This record gives sequence, structure tokens and C-alpha cells, in this order.
Amino acid sequence: MATLPQIAVLGAGIFVKTQYIPRLAEISHLFCLKYIWSRSEESSRRAVEIAKQHFPGVECKWGDQGLNDIMQDSSLIGTAVVLAGQVQVDISLKLLKAGKHVIQEKPAATSIPEIETALASYKSVSTNPGQPIWAVAENYRFEPAFVEKLVAGVGDMMNVQVIIEGSMNSSNPYFSSSWRRNFEGGFILDMGVHFIAGLRMIVGCEVTSVSAITSHIDRTLPPPDIISSNFKLENGCSGVFVMVVSSSSPKIIWRVVGSKGTVQVERGKVDGKHGYLVSLYSADGQCKSTFHPFCGVHEELKIFIHDIVQANLKQGNGYEAEPRSSFVEGARDVAVLEAMLESGSKGGTLVNVKKF
Repeated sequence: MATLPQIAVLGAGIFVKTQYIPRLAEISHLFCLKYIWSRSEESSRRAVEIAKQHFPGVECKWGDQGLNDIMQDSSLIGTAVVLAGQVQVDISLKLLKAGKHVIQEKPAATSIPEIETALASYKSVSTNPGQPIWAVAENYRFEPAFVEKLVAGVGDMMNVQVIIEGSMNSSNPYFSSSWRRNFEGGFILDMGVHFIAGLRMIVGCEVTSVSAITSHIDRTLPPPDIISSNFKLENGCSGVFVMVVSSSSPKIIWRVVGSKGTVQVERGKVDGKHGYLVSLYSADGQCKSTFHPFCGVHEELKIFIHDIVQANLKQGNGYEAEPRSSFVEGARDVAVLEAMLESGSKGGTLVNVKKF
């Protein structure tokens, strides 16, 4: 029987405890969770206590010494970096240079300059037997609702609408997150990359330019908390992206209007399950709808485990990891949001999206 690959999780916050540990438990037959690391011993131990229900052998690691132990542990081949946005790239690069495969939570980075520096550093990483995988955990790219290529059935693309009315208020567990409040873009950038990823998956092409207006209404949130942007796709189609970080009536919709029909993806709940309702409206007025429960986190982690196992077996002989998980894909999401934020800061000036 083959030895299971060993991985470590770096981070012990809300998302690790409520999503990573349960989703990793669903695929626990594929790997061994060896460590959970945090900056403090206390937070590491709290997360490990939860994880031990599924991974009895998991150990605590914390602080600089714990991080060094993980980097030097030759039995570890993969790591999940689930930390504050401002430190993720730095920690990920340290692990990559130590020869570890990395799946890092979104956003890929906090700015274009950080992305450019990160890509240059990653390019220089060369370990024996090969360059480690650097994946970005953007679960929207693995949700069946976005994987389906439904726009092919609506004819020529005429217009695209993305409407996000969020629910980031005091009852949301991430509302008090200090790191999301302490970098430029705040919740717009951290939440918005999801919705841009969904947009790019649905339309199947890139956003080339934007013109946005931003505002700040809810003073309990960092600025801006509202963004309204026109955008142009590389296929020539135009669209609108509207995001309100906190509203009293949450709604999340992607809608593509075509010459022969319309496709709409709406986040919602059916039979007690959260997910996405995909509706295809044909030219004759008929509507066909399918509901897809959430499964993106499960899928992206399962694929990462598969990729690192295969990369190890190939021993550096050109294994290509899942492209949807690539750092560059995550960088492209950030580039669109940063262009919108830049345009908003300049009163709606047209801004071209940085290409990666």
C-alpha cells in the first residue's frame, strides 16, 4: 500500500476551523494531516483540538520555530496557507523555496506590485526534483455552476451583469477581521475576487478595461464599501459589476444576455442546502434551471492533493497542475479589482486591466 502524502495547514482562524478541517476530513483517505501551525501556541492548539476528531495524529506547531520545523521536515510535501492576506505571499514563497507544494487562500496578493514581485520570485524557485506547485484556493473556479459552459447556448454575447449585495455586518464572523480592514481595498478586494473569478469562468474570456465609481456609506466598514463599474471584455462585450459590501437584502447574481437567450447564476438555498441556481432562458421564453450545492472547497483541495501526488511521482518531468488553481489565475482576479479601485479613486477614469 502506498504511503499517504503528508501535509500541513498554516493558519488556525475561522476559515480553517469551519471549512478546511471539515472539507479535508471528507478526503482524509487521500493524505495525512501532520501539523497545524499558527503564530501563537493557543490558537494552534484550539484548531488541533477540532482536527483531532478526524486526524488523531495531527500535531501543533507555532511561531518562528514551528514554521522552521515545517520547512525543514522532508516528510511534508504539501502545505495549505490560510493566513492574513498581507503575509500569505511571503509565507508561501518561503515554503516554496523549501521545496513544499503550496495551496494559498485567496486573494492571491494584495496589490499588483506584490503580484509582480511574487511571480519573479516564484520563477527563480528551482528545487530538486522540480519547481513546486503554487496554487491559489479560489473555490468559485471549482463550483459546478461556473464550470458549466452555458454561454455557448445563448448566441452572441450582448451584455453581462454582476450584482453583489453582500451581508458583511456585525453578525458575520468575518466582520471584525482586522487584516481585511487594514489593507487597501479591504472587503471589496477580499470578497470581490470571488465574484470576478465567477465572472471570468462564466464568460470564458478576460476583462480588458474598467471605469468605476466607488463610495463609502457604511462607516462601520473600511472604504470603499460600494463599487459600480462598467467593464469591457476581450470579445468586445460590455458589462456592469456592482458590489455593495453590506446590504439588508443580500443577493448575488451573474447574468449573461445573448442574442439567442440568457444564462443566470444566482446564489441561494434549496431544500436547506446553500448553492447556486443556474437558469437558462431560451429565445422562446422557456427556462431550464439546475441547482448545484456548494462543493468548491472540497473539489479544490481534492485536486490539490491529486496534483502534489502526481508531481512527486513525475519527479520534475514536466507535470502540469490544474490550471484553474494557478497563482496566475488568482492574480488575474486581483488585477481586475485593483483596476476598478484605481478607476474609482480617479473619479471613473478608464483603466486598462494589467495582464498576467
